[in-house]
Order: sequence, then structure tokens, then C-alpha cells
Amino acid sequence: MNVQEAETWLDQRQFFKIKLGLDTTRSLLAELGNPQEKLKIIHLAGTNGKGSVGATLRAILSAEGYRTGFYSSPHLSSVRERFRIDDRFISGADFAELITRLASLLHGRPLPTYFECTTLLALLWFAEQQAEVVILETGMGGRLDATNVVTPQVAVITDISRDHEEHLGSTLEAIAGEKAGIVKPGVPVIFSGRAPEAVPVIEARCQALRSPLFMYGRDFAGERTGRDKFAYQPLSGAVRTDLPLTLPGEHQVVNTSLALAALEVLAPVFPVTPQVLTTGLRQVRWPGRMELVPVRYQGQTLEILLDGAHNEAGVAALVRTLEEDHHHRRLLLVWGNMADKRLGAAFLDLLDRAHAVVLTQAESQRSATPAALLAGLPPEMQTKARCAETVDQALTMVQQLAAPEDLICVAGSLYLVGRVRQLLLGELAG
Repeated sequence: MNVQEAETWLDQRQFFKIKLGLDTTRSLLAELGNPQEKLKIIHLAGTNGKGSVGATLRAILSAEGYRTGFYSSPHLSSVRERFRIDDRFISGADFAELITRLASLLHGRPLPTYFECTTLLALLWFAEQQAEVVILETGMGGRLDATNVVTPQVAVITDISRDHEEHLGSTLEAIAGEKAGIVKPGVPVIFSGRAPEAVPVIEARCQALRSPLFMYGRDFAGERTGRDKFAYQPLSGAVRTDLPLTLPGEHQVVNTSLALAALEVLAPVFPVTPQVLTTGLRQVRWPGRMELVPVRYQGQTLEILLDGAHNEAGVAALVRTLEEDHHHRRLLLVWGNMADKRLGAAFLDLLDRAHAVVLTQAESQRSATPAALLAGLPPEMQTKARCAETVDQALTMVQQLAAPEDLICVAGSLYLVGRVRQLLLGELAG
């Protein structure tokens, strides 16, 4: 296959189907020689923040010179963004060759899902590329997630909130139980601990498996000391002051602290010098998450904030960032979300702050239609909302409404953010 044929084959693997369970991944990895057993892995789970923690770990470990793999999801512009080593994505040639091998292996057999296929591809590619350390992000949950076939060096569990309730449970305790599934016997765990209901669940799992647990706010902590600086209280030793904080948003203090705590646990195997730690933190990038993009439109420069906020906790973090950093600006919102998402008070806060709202849909299979989104708004919000059937139309519409001092915000779905980013920048999300 060439790259386009490989992408088409993968897209046909039930892109939006969710199948929880490990049997398929385990059996296929065995046929591929169990490449995961050759890798030293950092396993990430949580509702929000996995990508930011992973991007931070990747930047620091790469800066220290370790050949660092990073498997993340979803992608913004191209599936190849899910697989990277250091600062490069998987090449088109490698991607096509590995998909061809998977297709040959699976010929005439029940096909795994899209995510199972990408997980197989990631582990195989990282092993063949001899990655020294791999950051592996769960897709959803943890216990039955396709990535949960590994025994990592350390597990990181980020903030836990309500999302994918039809699969993970309707309470934070139930969701935490699924996330806790990545904890393995004796393997250290780094946990944000910011959802009180989740803490006893994670603690009980760690105690049962004799896995050391290090929790934010109890064993380590961070504090913002400026717009782009923070102080870190490590697991042991003196506070590091005025460390760079590249990713915007107060929540990134927690995410960055989780990454630094994981590096402390990994220090006997992957030591990082203090100088490289600072260098790596300056190099952290995570596109599509609180990302400011300047664009030229009809002779004027407009600023667009791209954020994949797609659940209540993510939207709440977006609202806080808007209030902290952009409170003086008129807000124009482009919004589209998946049809199965239930949004609450934070979404209403975001709508209330917006001067105008353009509703659209990123793709047709799972996205709510603009008309359905409009019908679901409170009557007082409907008056400032309008519909655009395509993302291209939505972007044109909002740019026509905007003045240079305004802020355009695109949010609600990473698929929407990815499409807008592709229209604006036309590149992989590096």
C-alpha cells in the first residue's frame, strides 16, 4: 500500500467503534513477537491532561537525548500525528509499510477496531525503531483499554472527571475504577488526586497491588509564580523556583507537576539534569490545546484560540483561561461537539461569555448537527447563535464578524479543532 491506501484501510476499521477488552490486542501482539516486551513504558490514563503530561515528558526526555516515543490520541490533522519519536512523526513510508503488514496478518480474520490497530502499529514501530522510552496514552478508561497490555516503569493518572459514562460508569468512583486498571503490581503510580471521590479508589488499588502511590498536593506540588513560570515542590529535595510553564492555563501547573514527579521516579533509569529539565520545559508544545494562532483575513490580523475542550472539565478549564488571560476581549465562539456529549454549567458559562456563537459539525458520523445544537441551547442563548453546515463556512462566518481586538475561540471537539487548524495552517500538528 501507499500512504493514502494505508490511511483508507485504517479508516475502514470502524473508526468510531469502541470495543473494550484486551484479548484481541494480546493475541495479535503475540503473533508479532510481543514488541511491547522490548520497551520501557510510561503509561498515562485520566479524563483530561494525558496529552499535556505526555508532551511534557516527551520534550524533557528528548532534550536529555533519550530516544523517546509518544503514542497519543486522537489526532488533529493526520493519523501519523499519533506516532512520534522525539520531534518527528512516523514517516509516510514507515506508516504504509506497517499497515501493509497488519493488513496481511489480519486478512480473512475478524478485524480489530481502529484504536486496536493504531496501538499495534505504535508498539511495533517503537520496538523496531529501538525507542529507549515510550510514553503510551490510553484511548479511554484504562482497565480494558487496548494499551493496557503493557507493564510500565511508572503509571500516571491525571485528573478524573465524567466522560464516556456509557462505557466507564456514571459516577466518579466507577470511572476511577476503570482508570485504576492501568496500575500493575509494584509499579509506582503518580496521581493528580484532585477528585475527592476518586482518591479512595486509586489508593485501594495501589494498596492491593503494593504499588507506591505519589499524589499531587500531598507528596509533590506546583504553584504558578508568573504568567509563564511556576515553582515545583518535588518528592524529595528543595523547591525548584521559576521553572518555565509553556502551556497556558492554570491546570497546566498540575499536569506539568505530574510529569516532573514521574521523571523523579524514573531518575534511576532515565536521569535528567536540572539544566536539561529547564530546556525541555521551554520546548513543550501541545497543538490544539489553548493554542493561539494569528491569521490574516481581509487585510487585518485576527487571533484564534484553538482548544479541544470537549467535556465539562475541559470546558471549565477553558472558561478559567478566558477569564484570566482574555477577560478584556470580546469573544466569538465556534462550537461543535459529538452527539453523545452532555454538557452542563461550564458550557453555559462559556456561552454566556460569548458575544456571538457559530455552531457547526466537524464530521458527519458522530457530530451533532448544527440544527440539533441550536435546538439544545437555552432560548436566551439561541438569539446570538447561528449555524454553519461546514467548518469552512463557520470559519468564514466568524472571521467576518471579528475585529482585530476580538478573540475567536474554536472548541467542543478535537476533530473540529483539527479541521480548523488544517484550514489555517495546512500542516501536521507538530
